[in-house]
Amino acid sequence: MTVLDPDLRSSESLHGAVLMPGTPHYDEARTVFNGMIDRHPAMIARCSDSADVVAALGYARARGLEVTVYGGGHAVTGSAVADGAVCIDLRGMKSIDIDASTAVARVGGGCTWGELDDAGQAQGLAVTGGRVSHTGVGGLALGSGSGWLERKFGFTCDNLLEAEVVTADGRTVTASARENPDLFWGLRGGGGNFGIVTRFTLRMHPVGPQVLGGMLLYPAEMSAVVLRFWRDFILTAPDEVGGAVGLLTAPPLEFVPAPLRGQRVVAVIPFYVGDLAEGRRALTPLVEFGPPAADLVQPMPYTAMQQLIDAGNLKGLSNYWRADFYDSLPDEAVDTLVDIANRSVSPLSQIIVFPGGGAASRVPEDSTAFSTRSASFNIHYLSMWADPAETEANIAYTREADATMKRWAAGRVYLNFIGDEGPQRIEEAFGPERFLRLRQLKSTWDPDNVFHHNHNIPPLG
Repeated sequence: MTVLDPDLRSSESLHGAVLMPGTPHYDEARTVFNGMIDRHPAMIARCSDSADVVAALGYARARGLEVTVYGGGHAVTGSAVADGAVCIDLRGMKSIDIDASTAVARVGGGCTWGELDDAGQAQGLAVTGGRVSHTGVGGLALGSGSGWLERKFGFTCDNLLEAEVVTADGRTVTASARENPDLFWGLRGGGGNFGIVTRFTLRMHPVGPQVLGGMLLYPAEMSAVVLRFWRDFILTAPDEVGGAVGLLTAPPLEFVPAPLRGQRVVAVIPFYVGDLAEGRRALTPLVEFGPPAADLVQPMPYTAMQQLIDAGNLKGLSNYWRADFYDSLPDEAVDTLVDIANRSVSPLSQIIVFPGGGAASRVPEDSTAFSTRSASFNIHYLSMWADPAETEANIAYTREADATMKRWAAGRVYLNFIGDEGPQRIEEAFGPERFLRLRQLKSTWDPDNVFHHNHNIPPLG
């Protein structure tokens, strides 16, 4: 049905609702994960299928209005919404169809990872997905898709078999290794620059129902020695071993020993996908090191592992991020990182060190748009806070942390971790040759740069 303000009336028909300023649910629908973002789209088109997406896109283009796409709304830049734009809202497109016999999932563009994880585990299957369960499948997959399973099964984009895409000129096309292979290459790591993906077809893998995971907590004074030990351990670990190390403030939760609550800690997050007994043996060096002040590593449902850090990443907090890949972390870099972490402005902020290697590093470098598969580590500087009065201090701290560690950085960045650094940083994510190829692809599929709000790759000319 068409429900439009007289000033924006059109002949296009949407099955979903159209929300505008002043209408019920508009303010709720325009909010995103990052509480710093407060933008007012001219219209939010709540699409229920690809035909709705075509209609909403045509409406916006006919009137010269900006276009944004809302999948999960998790991007720190708030790219799902823009002032005065038409927000093409995919959150009503949540179909999930899993063929257990072929281990293939067809996933609507508005699904979150928690929804796909639940559906997949009902079949004993999973694919590398976001470490926060309310992250959207679409944005994560298009930006390459890092997750706990990446060392075993590669990034999300490495498991993308096909995509249904609404292009800038209103066509609905298929992108795969056989159809529109150039577009397929660009979708796997090039972000939302080339069209609106309304359905993802993903290769799944046998996972669970139980995996080995959890946390090992140590007091902050052990941060450097723990991080060095984990660094050396993970570099030679089998693909089945994943996880991360977090430098953070322990939350005041029941599972945290009372003496550590509210204190700075180093949290090792071990993860093993496969036989639990083999996992215990593989993780023994980590579990026995220290010993930790708290050993919370145990068999758990894969879905629980996927929600392990949800509590530390709540929607509505102010967020400001930086990130970099690192080929190595010498002792001096570790000491510097620990010093930075211990000067954190907000107790909600975290520095997370993710490991590289494994299956994701063995995918040929030119097979997808994603770059920098050889890096050993990926460090994410996440500042989070609740009080707007703390914004300036937290932004300054995050920028200083990032700048201080630059001398060890590899010069590349994971696209989904880019904040407000600007166009040069986006080019750095790919390198000059790959970025040129992406710009050429953009000129073919979106010459008018309709899709420019999420880490824009501009067309040539």
